[in-house]
Amino acid sequence: MNRIRVGVLRGGPSREYEVSLKTGSSVLRNLSEDKYDTRDILITKDGTWHYRGLPVEPKQVFLNVDVIFNALHGEYGEDGQVQRILSHFNVPYTGSQSFQSAVCMNKACTKEGLFDIKVQTARHVILDVCNDIEKKKLEVFRTFPQPCVIKPLSGGSSVGVTAAKDHSSFDEGIRKAFEYSPRVLIEEYIAGREATCGVIENFRDRDVYSLLPIQIIPDSEQPFFDYEAKYQGKSRELCPGNFSKEENRELQRLAREIHKTLNLRHYSRSDFIISNKGIYFLEVNTLPGLTEASLITKSLGAVGSSLPEFLDHVISLALEEG
Repeated sequence: MNRIRVGVLRGGPSREYEVSLKTGSSVLRNLSEDKYDTRDILITKDGTWHYRGLPVEPKQVFLNVDVIFNALHGEYGEDGQVQRILSHFNVPYTGSQSFQSAVCMNKACTKEGLFDIKVQTARHVILDVCNDIEKKKLEVFRTFPQPCVIKPLSGGSSVGVTAAKDHSSFDEGIRKAFEYSPRVLIEEYIAGREATCGVIENFRDRDVYSLLPIQIIPDSEQPFFDYEAKYQGKSRELCPGNFSKEENRELQRLAREIHKTLNLRHYSRSDFIISNKGIYFLEVNTLPGLTEASLITKSLGAVGSSLPEFLDHVISLALEEG
């Protein structure tokens, strides 16, 4: 039997380059050698594609693969850009399509896209780069509920995110977020327990199967599940989380509804805060990390599945859809 040629796309010109390298490496290690002929496709930080160690044009890669596993994170790989290239050349690929990916990278657009399911989201305001930015910043600080969370409007892995509790940290958070995006999202701070829930399409006889919600407990020095907590071990993750049956059911229901309402594809992972006012949606990850230590991987283990089974399933979905 001819093995399926899988090109694993990793790296990319984003600030999540190193994370993508780890996800891609994990995918390459966990694909069955009996079934798959894997091809490591590296995109360097300057955007150059490499195949078998040599710089190539993307179309040369596509002549040598049957399907692409998209293991990129952040800009270019998760915001719809690479998906447009793959679709243009009619290459089957894993993960959500271009438009949906772009919507979900923009946190404000994501909230707007979920209006019909009436999921609770934090109040927010958007700040743009402008000539009178100092005046705008002061106005927002005085009129918006404090404390608050400041984020680049587009991006992932909590890069450039600050929990601000006073004017000094607010000012620093705005400056930091503008380093990553020309538009900044300022949200009210919602106190509560952090949770995340992954879903997989057409898995175990469900059109959208919900994995078990995970509870995220940041280190006492970390205000929330930020980049350091995610990738430097400064958090604990409980799977299944310490949630009531009702909270578990609602987290799973919301994760499924968010995935379907935003017309996502194959798999996703949604993040939440459980407060004394109910469950608040934070954001959805269309290409969550897939290392052995990643949240999706832990969720798979908790339901008796595994990363190799998941990868095999997602590649099958991509090939079926063409």
